[in-house]
Amino acid sequence: MNKRDNRRARIKKTIRGTKETPRLVVFRSNRYIYGQLINDATGQTLVSVDKITDAAVAGKELAEKASKLKVKNVVFDRAGYKYHGNVKKFAEAAREAGLVF
Repeated sequence: MNKRDNRRARIKKTIRGTKETPRLVVFRSNRYIYGQLINDATGQTLVSVDKITDAAVAGKELAEKASKLKVKNVVFDRAGYKYHGNVKKFAEAAREAGLVF
């Protein structure tokens, strides 16, 4: 296991999403950034954005989709990534667009 896997496992033990407060998961590849809201109680993905090159645009778009479902509060899951760079841009854009976490 690498450091990211260790961080991810440690974070995953405590974070759970519900219908009222879904889990906001961010994934970044070398080229794109992905985000989704997950209800862990049912294992259902509520909203997702994918293959967006700009993290700020992805965060804003996800927050707008979430507001259509009347979801305001979320639990942020950075999936083992350090909170800087594109992960930070994604989170800040989602906060500015109305999500609370």
